[in-house]
This record gives sequence, C-alpha cells and structure tokens, in this order.
Amino acid sequence: MNRPKDEGLNGNEKIEQAVYALQQEATQEQLAHTLTVIRRRMKEHGQFVVAVEPSLGSEQMQLRTIRTADGASWWYAFTSFEEELKGAEPVQSTFLVDMDKLFDAALAVPEISGIILNPWNRTIQLDKTLIRITKGS
Repeated sequence: MNRPKDEGLNGNEKIEQAVYALQQEATQEQLAHTLTVIRRRMKEHGQFVVAVEPSLGSEQMQLRTIRTADGASWWYAFTSFEEELKGAEPVQSTFLVDMDKLFDAALAVPEISGIILNPWNRTIQLDKTLIRITKGS
C-alpha cells in the first residue's frame, strides 16, 4: 500500500516505536527516551491528527476529549490516520495540528489534564508535567 502521507506525519513512526518500547520496559530511561523522540519530532515541525467536534452554539470546533476513570478530561491525538482508525468510534472529523501548538494549547486550558497519544494502541498519557518536559520549558 503506497498511500501518500501528509508531510507533517512523516517520522511519527519513531514516536510509535519509542512508545512501544516504553510499554515493553516502563523505566525512567525509556520514558526519557520517548519524550526526547517526541521533542525531536516537535522541533522538526511534526504534526498530530486530532479529532474535533462542532461546538454547540458556536462556529468554533472543539477538540474531542476522553474522560479517564479518575474523572479527568484529556484531549487525544494520533501519530497517523492508521492509528486513528484503530478506535471503536466511527470515523470523525479530523485535522492536522502542529505538535508544538497542541502542547501549548493543552498547557493553557485548565480543565484539560493533558494529551493521550494514540489512545487505542501505542498509548502514552502526556500530562502537563510531561508536556513541559517535552517542550523543554
């Protein structure tokens, strides 16, 4: 299958590989490596796929959220369209967004706990602390 890829998603397979390795061996070193891989992709102007839904009574779109067992709300994003299609939900409206901008937005929205990357498969929960570490700020 030689499907054309969106430029901004090229290289995101490195993130998937790092997250897979982290799932196999959940150590501080592997977490640091995974965050470094995400940071590199961010600095290369990498993008994520995000699901959006229309905001009632507004022209704006809102990022879709997932509520975790503890009641926290998280945005979710995907490293590729293939990852998005692994979910149980029907295909949704999606957009590409710069990683850097998504991280900044997540840090600025108090009711969001962070971003869950690839919630259906090679998953990592980036809370605000991990996002700040990834951004290097």
